[in-house]
Amino acid sequence: MLAVSVVIPVYRAEQTLLDLYEQLSAAMSKVTSVFEIIFVEDGGGDGSWPIIARLARTDHRVRGIRMSRNYGQHNALLCGIRAAKHGIILTMDDDLQHPVSEIAPMLAALKPEYDVVYGAPHEGQHGLLRNLASRVTKMALAGAMGAETARNVSAFRVFRTRLREGFQEYRSPSVSIDVLLAWTTTRFTAIKVRHAPRTKGASGYTPGKLVRHAFNLMTGFSTMPLQVASVVGFVFVLFGLSVLAYVLANFVIRGGSVPGFTFLASVIAIFSGAQLFALGVFGEYLARMHFRSMDRPPYLIGEEAALSESDAMVAESVSRSTQENGIV
Repeated sequence: MLAVSVVIPVYRAEQTLLDLYEQLSAAMSKVTSVFEIIFVEDGGGDGSWPIIARLARTDHRVRGIRMSRNYGQHNALLCGIRAAKHGIILTMDDDLQHPVSEIAPMLAALKPEYDVVYGAPHEGQHGLLRNLASRVTKMALAGAMGAETARNVSAFRVFRTRLREGFQEYRSPSVSIDVLLAWTTTRFTAIKVRHAPRTKGASGYTPGKLVRHAFNLMTGFSTMPLQVASVVGFVFVLFGLSVLAYVLANFVIRGGSVPGFTFLASVIAIFSGAQLFALGVFGEYLARMHFRSMDRPPYLIGEEAALSESDAMVAESVSRSTQENGIV
């Protein structure tokens, strides 16, 4: 039987939470009778947590986790993913931009030959700057993941829960769920789905935050900047040698004195390039040591809300009996 854990990071979403819960619970009930909804409140400071706590006290399928402070969307997702109980995990945003009607097609696309399915939007629902920043982020993500599918990534994703075993001990404060998934599988796919425009609230992601996220991806999960530094250093070495060869050839063929400024510039270029090249090589080794020394916790849970195990069993039994007897 299909069993799904829905993980939703929540940040200042008090205007959309109730609508999301009602739409999601109705949609999931049509797909499977075994599911849970995990809301992870990421220190937004608004009225989201009281709503989550109330839902968790009245619906045994809802669990609430409150972070001790704001850690970021991917850190909240990691917390929810580790708390998931069922064999398939669905992640989505809290702003109603991921229509619940698209859940069934995404679950159907998770065939045996795939481990991760992304719900890629047909077109961007943001402004020009935001869409441009998103593209830069996806380019950086493609380098960090080493997978072309990175260009189709979305927060609307379905994957097999067993993949989390590959990053169960991950403790770095810099988290990218998509990169962590790429550590455990290469069986990605994406389907085009409809993404609805935002009607309530404002996005927590600004172009500046997306650019910073892209930089963190490049420096935290990839050695690409160091490789670029090495290439730049090598190019400067070649440039300096070319200038020096030209100056010496001119001196030997035509005679006369060596132009002081040109000669000095070529020497400086050679040594500067060599130093940059050496720093890039050293950086490659330091980056690998850095990856292995990450030991800061990515999040800390401040509070949880859910029915007790006995109450949840009673509620589930009543719900199952109601469905079997056709009582509405």
